[in-house]
Amino acid sequence: MNGRTRNVRLSSGYVMPLIGFGTYKIQGRETICDVVDESLKVGFRSIDTAVVYHNEEDIGYALTLLLPKYNLERSDIFITTKLSPRDHGNPERIEESVQRSLKALNTTYIDLYLIHWPAASRIPETSTDNSSLRAKTWRTLVDLKKQGFIRSVGVSNYTVRHLEELLHDRKGIAPAVNQVECHPHFRQEELIAYCNEKGVHVQAYSSLGTSSNTSLLTDPTVTKIASQLDVTPAQLLLKWALEQGIGVIPKAVQKEHIRNNMQLDFMIDEENMNALSSLPQSWKILQIKLHNFV
Repeated sequence: MNGRTRNVRLSSGYVMPLIGFGTYKIQGRETICDVVDESLKVGFRSIDTAVVYHNEEDIGYALTLLLPKYNLERSDIFITTKLSPRDHGNPERIEESVQRSLKALNTTYIDLYLIHWPAASRIPETSTDNSSLRAKTWRTLVDLKKQGFIRSVGVSNYTVRHLEELLHDRKGIAPAVNQVECHPHFRQEELIAYCNEKGVHVQAYSSLGTSSNTSLLTDPTVTKIASQLDVTPAQLLLKWALEQGIGVIPKAVQKEHIRNNMQLDFMIDEENMNALSSLPQSWKILQIKLHNFV
């Protein structure tokens, strides 16, 4: 499919673009306006942010300013934001956080609201309190969805065990999305298979690798296949996810990179997909913490 129009219908019934614009660590009103301007220009219609990114207000300002420039309405844009771990498990603070995000983003509804982390701040990963906190958070967000403030509710950094727990006690609604780290060095195969079985869309962050595995962009297999296809290694890694039906939210500040991240109208054949999916796995601290999470 054309990379500009490829969407996924979530279990909530709403449609989300498979390619979104990530804004992690992008701050400053002028910078935000510049990147949102370019992203809208090249065809991005999905923007991913979070309370802890501290850029919701600037994104809201940029969208209000720029949507008319491209003859777009609010309904043409899919906005994702996420609950701060400091508010996790506290219904009153969750409701307040959602209302603050709505005001900052200058919108009456959030397309997708994610639980950013499976526990509250300052709660050890091994604490048995995490389970009850997740349940409280989920029920509160489901109620806010019913009130119309949120259209789709999802999670981030949830393992299979966390999802099993949530699906067992979900108040009638399954998570629409699970946003997790995913790339050839950390393929999350068991988790993806489980999500596919349960109808939970997987959206990848860190598609180009992380600071602990920067070798992914320069990996000989990646660079060789990218050269054969006449694309950049970054484009190849993004397309590797899309070929599996996994959404991506690449972050970029430079205009060339923003354009390249939307130009994914090529195919990766089975042989090269297998080669990319056979690269060695690289574990890091975050992954180990989630693996041992209660």
